[in-house]
Amino acid sequence: MSLLQRVTSNETLSPERGRSPTSSHSHRDRKLSFSPLPGSWVAPAVEDNVQQAIGAFEVPKSKRILQVFAAVIYCLFAAGIVFGYAAIKPVLIREHVYRNLCTKEELEEGVRTCYDQEIHLNLMFTVAAVGTNVAALPIGAILDTLGPRVCGIIGSFLLAIGAVLFAFASEVKFDAYIPGYLFLALGGPFVFISSFQLSNTFPKHSGLILALLTGAFDSSSAVFLIYRMIYQWSNGSFFPKKFFLAYLVVPLLILIVQILLMPKASYKTVGELVKQVEDADTNYDDQVDEHTALLQDERRQDRQSVVSEITDLLGSKSGGKQIQQEERKQAISGVWGAMHGKTVTQQILSPWFLLITLFTVIQMTRINFFVATIRPQYEYLLSSYDKAVEINTFFDIALPLGGILSIPFIGLVLDNTSTFFVLSALVTIATTIGVLGCLPYTWAAYANISLFVLYRPFYYTAVSDYSAKVFGFRTFGTVYGLIICLAGLFNFSQSGLDALLHKVFNGNPLPVNLILLGSALVVGIALCVFVGVKAYRFERLGLEQEAEAASEVIMPGAEIPERL
Repeated sequence: MSLLQRVTSNETLSPERGRSPTSSHSHRDRKLSFSPLPGSWVAPAVEDNVQQAIGAFEVPKSKRILQVFAAVIYCLFAAGIVFGYAAIKPVLIREHVYRNLCTKEELEEGVRTCYDQEIHLNLMFTVAAVGTNVAALPIGAILDTLGPRVCGIIGSFLLAIGAVLFAFASEVKFDAYIPGYLFLALGGPFVFISSFQLSNTFPKHSGLILALLTGAFDSSSAVFLIYRMIYQWSNGSFFPKKFFLAYLVVPLLILIVQILLMPKASYKTVGELVKQVEDADTNYDDQVDEHTALLQDERRQDRQSVVSEITDLLGSKSGGKQIQQEERKQAISGVWGAMHGKTVTQQILSPWFLLITLFTVIQMTRINFFVATIRPQYEYLLSSYDKAVEINTFFDIALPLGGILSIPFIGLVLDNTSTFFVLSALVTIATTIGVLGCLPYTWAAYANISLFVLYRPFYYTAVSDYSAKVFGFRTFGTVYGLIICLAGLFNFSQSGLDALLHKVFNGNPLPVNLILLGSALVVGIALCVFVGVKAYRFERLGLEQEAEAASEVIMPGAEIPERL
């Protein structure tokens, strides 16, 4: 998800097509393409089943501030708690979750976790990670048709179901841990994604609001870390059933906030507000007689009042400063607009889509595999269970902190560097992490985790940024959603990787890590080479078009030479 929005328009300059010399779009239409919301695009004609957006100026400022504050708080406790799996896993092991799957021989040997127990625990996280990614597709449709309030209410019910299943999982006759964790994973995106539109409550501060929401999402993984600390402090008396029953307060509060405080429809984007201003400035009836003069005057006063409120909200009528900033970012990208105007089918079948999807599939698998197996990996590499516990604890603390610390730097990199540079940085950092993850040294473990927690949010944001710049926002939801969905589904391969780690390689993580490292490096290089070559060609094409459009200008007073 992008921290800042990009501009898109029908009259886009596509490096492959050039700018159309005859465009039916006005300057106003080009301005209206701007929106600070990630995942938004130029709105099509409003359909009957789509929620009508509301202007932020229609809602009191104090209420809008309270809405943003409430969203940050409940995202902090619900948006991405399942990614704190590494923190809660030791608690589940101590509570003997899936211990009944161990063989008699393994129990007699006194192993900390047996093979089937480890596989099922990691499968719980794998299913949750897949569910989180796949859910992005239907959530977008529900948000567009039913609005953010309904999304938030659905999310609260899913979180409640997940908490109840997990609380009573040890007492029921079926395996409730996996579906319980899955429902917790599904509830997070519903409450998180539906909060994006709140960035439009204060358009001049949309970046800050999105940063707060993103930081809350990254920090939510610390919920399980805090619970584990309480569990250890209580010497196990605050067992999972107590915690998850107490956690039901969170979805209950989300439900109450959605009903009493949150807007039923999304807030209007900057582009929609600009259109409203310009329509108000130009759309009035000049044919006024004595019977309609008073009515027209009242309407004109209402329009002026609306224009004044929107201007105060945006800082100007046209939002020109934001638009100029977006145009600058487009120029820096080097590949902005590469597939704009193409059909979804053409975009999906292009190398632009195939390469970024392969890269995302591999990287997401690497990330989730590392989160699920960090302790056994370092127990083998460092030949010490105690050191592995220390590394695991450091990771649990660093994961939420890394997401928060990286937010401002991610925005600076994406807005001020080319797409080729961003992808090259991703490949370089990912390779460095892969190498550090293979070294049997304590310093390498800490360096690996420090780099990993900064890379994870950078990677996810860079993929959405790439999708927005290359494919455009008219098809963003479908294209980006499909990328994440396919990557999520491929995460089921993690069970196979677990089997390789524990059965084939006897706990040695090096072969699996090297396989993932090598495949990511090959695909990453292919992606960078392709984008680099395309960016170079686009630049050459742009220069040629400028040269062709240039006209010979005679200096004033200069003599025109006679032609032979």
